[in-house]
Amino acid sequence: MAENGNNRLAVLIDADNAQASICSELLAEVAKFGISSVKRAYGDWTTTRLKGWKSHLHKHAIQPVQQFSYTIGKNATDSSLIIDAMDLLHEGSLDGFCLVSSDSDFTRLATRIRESGLIVYGFGEKKTPEPFISACDKFVFTEILRRQKDAGDKDESGNAELKSTVASAIDAVSRDDGWAPLSGVGGYITKKKPSFDPRNYGYEKLGRLVRSLNYVEVDERKFGDGSSNVHIYVRIKNA
Repeated sequence: MAENGNNRLAVLIDADNAQASICSELLAEVAKFGISSVKRAYGDWTTTRLKGWKSHLHKHAIQPVQQFSYTIGKNATDSSLIIDAMDLLHEGSLDGFCLVSSDSDFTRLATRIRESGLIVYGFGEKKTPEPFISACDKFVFTEILRRQKDAGDKDESGNAELKSTVASAIDAVSRDDGWAPLSGVGGYITKKKPSFDPRNYGYEKLGRLVRSLNYVEVDERKFGDGSSNVHIYVRIKNA
């Protein structure tokens, strides 16, 4: 299932492993991918630990789903969310799911949803285990939803991991002359590394990030329709 602003999405929040303080930013991010047709937050709402969620649930029309903790040390919330997700999946009325948690217990759920041809967006902290991140089509670290960085103060040219990621993507989608469309580069990186996001490096857009890299050459080519729109191509310098 391709990304589409009209995709009907289910936003399922593991309130035990998500922060209420970024609820507005989270739903704004979800809006980039589609329409939040279902919004549910799971937890034991009889405890004081989740009291910070109350105002956000009302404000954003998120349905709280009560799940008592029957046994100490067992996460009943995960089971409740997974059961609801499978019910929604089999109803066949959705295009994708947004799973909000830093818990690796949802790895198999994400995989199962994708096996059915639906898209999965994950949202969690940087501590989220790699298996859950990799199981999603796209994973957004919630830390970047909490802050705004000044791109002008960032220089990621010395970041070896970023350089390897960008260089391998350019090589994978480039033509014989070494030039690669930026859109293709971005698509390749996301498929290979779902957690990749320019905002992790202080930039809102991939184009701004690559322009800051001293090993990447950027070329803008105008559309043939006479408009001011441009295609952006990149290649590794001295390639």
